[in-house]
Amino acid sequence: MSTVIAAILFIGVIAYALFGGADYGAGFWDLTAGGAGRGRRVRELINLSLSPVWEANHTWLIFCLVTIWTGFPEAFTAITTTLYIPLGLAALGIVTRGAGFAFRHALTERHGERISGAAFACSSVLTPFFFGTIAGGIASGRVPSRGHGAPLTGWLNPTSLLGGILAVTVCAYLAAVFLTGQAQRRGDTSLTRAFRRRALGAGVGAGLVALVGVFVLHADSPRLFRRLSTVGAPLLAVSGLCGLAALLLLRRGRPSVVRTLAALAIATVVAGWGVAQYPYLLGTHLTIQHAAAPPATLWVLLVVSCVAAALIAPSLLLLYTLQLRRRLG
Repeated sequence: MSTVIAAILFIGVIAYALFGGADYGAGFWDLTAGGAGRGRRVRELINLSLSPVWEANHTWLIFCLVTIWTGFPEAFTAITTTLYIPLGLAALGIVTRGAGFAFRHALTERHGERISGAAFACSSVLTPFFFGTIAGGIASGRVPSRGHGAPLTGWLNPTSLLGGILAVTVCAYLAAVFLTGQAQRRGDTSLTRAFRRRALGAGVGAGLVALVGVFVLHADSPRLFRRLSTVGAPLLAVSGLCGLAALLLLRRGRPSVVRTLAALAIATVVAGWGVAQYPYLLGTHLTIQHAAAPPATLWVLLVVSCVAAALIAPSLLLLYTLQLRRRLG
């Protein structure tokens, strides 16, 4: 049962990496769009794409926090008492990002609109970076089982910095692919070409970061490197092939096919980390079984998760479908 709950937790992690990642990546392109005149059309497309869905995407983060808190309280305590700095900065980034995105639609003065837009764009880059450092600290075994680990070196280390940079580049790649399809569906040829170039650049950048990451993990996290190069290798190979296929099909492929391939590329690389981490929840010192709550709690959590999936998944599917079909203003 503990393994089943861990799998459910990781499904939530993958979902947040996909839907939340696309949101954060859109903020990256907002930040790099240029001045008010030059970046106006890019920001208009980003606004139209994000407005109906950006709040709903955080459902997956809430689901992950509740699941690990309830199903694996010992691990939750260890993570929050060790990595409280990046967790707090990520939470601050989420709040700042949401406030900036909301207020830049409401403020009429140019100065206030510029400040709120900058808050949205900057926090869209910093928040996934901090989440990446948290993942790196957990994966590299720097969170002790009893918590209260080193508050700085727990997330300021080579593996964590690699995770942060990789998270930003992957989010940018995913968002550029999605926005290419949005521009293509709206018949905007120039924006389609612009985001196609952005997707190619971000894809190449993510690939280079992943290549450098091989050497970083070999030196800083040998156990994780060994597991990724053995049991996780098939998933990483699928990720690379899907990502490359999405880039090759950007010009001529259907937006739905390209979007699916890009999503598979991200989902499989995150799943590869999960497979490499198994059976440990923290480093090599706290297994999933030993970190789990009592069986009765896990059974209740399983039932609640199934009910939540039955209620929430169709609603989110309808929301995303309406957005992709341009039925939402």
